[in-house]
Amino acid sequence: MKITIITVSYNSASHIEDVIKSVADQDYQEIEHIVIDGNSNDGTQQILEKYSNKLAHWESKPDKGIYDAMNKGIKKATGEVIGILNSDDFYFDNQVISKVAVTFSEKDIDAVFGDLIFVDSKNLNRTVRTYSSNNWYPDKFAKGYMPAHPTFFVKRKFYEKHGLFETDYEIAADYEMLIRLLYVHKLNYVYLPIKMVKMRTGGVSSNGIKSNIILNSEIIKACRKHGIKTNALKIYPKYFKKVFELFNHK
Repeated sequence: MKITIITVSYNSASHIEDVIKSVADQDYQEIEHIVIDGNSNDGTQQILEKYSNKLAHWESKPDKGIYDAMNKGIKKATGEVIGILNSDDFYFDNQVISKVAVTFSEKDIDAVFGDLIFVDSKNLNRTVRTYSSNNWYPDKFAKGYMPAHPTFFVKRKFYEKHGLFETDYEIAADYEMLIRLLYVHKLNYVYLPIKMVKMRTGGVSSNGIKSNIILNSEIIKACRKHGIKTNALKIYPKYFKKVFELFNHK
């Protein structure tokens, strides 16, 4: 089974090398790593050229944002299964993809997801918070919860069947996508009880009050689009759980 990993980047010179090495170091051999860069001007292109032998495809062209770039990557993918790894994230260890592959091969499933940990951007060995997808189920979309998207792997045919990311979302197109796949079309999924991805703090969807306001308004928009009844009073209490996660991240 070939697994495609898609990474989108823009001015990611400080982190992109870590992402490439994280994928290249996996103990699973059938990996297709595609990097879609948005015409960076900080040296990212030179790093991609340096590591081109480890990439199935890379390009650096202007795009219409992160989700447009993800869609470009999906269109290039040839793997049976697709995962998306952000340019400032990396895999927890070198066995993540092999565990994903085993799960798909042994079970009749459409998708897999697991846990993600946030790490200090200045000390990658220091865990700040754990984002566990355990005990998640589709009705939790109404409360602002989704599986950790960087841990989400799905068979490529479902992107082809149910569509790509909607680019009119600034932050939450991944939320809308997971609603579409897991709630509307009811794909069969398995939760892997393992830490799969390390994410540096300070990403687009977790960077300040303004981003959180945009994120939650787009979550409400996505839910209502697909017939999920929700509102701010249902969604904002999730931040109390995030505070708890700061103290429960072992």
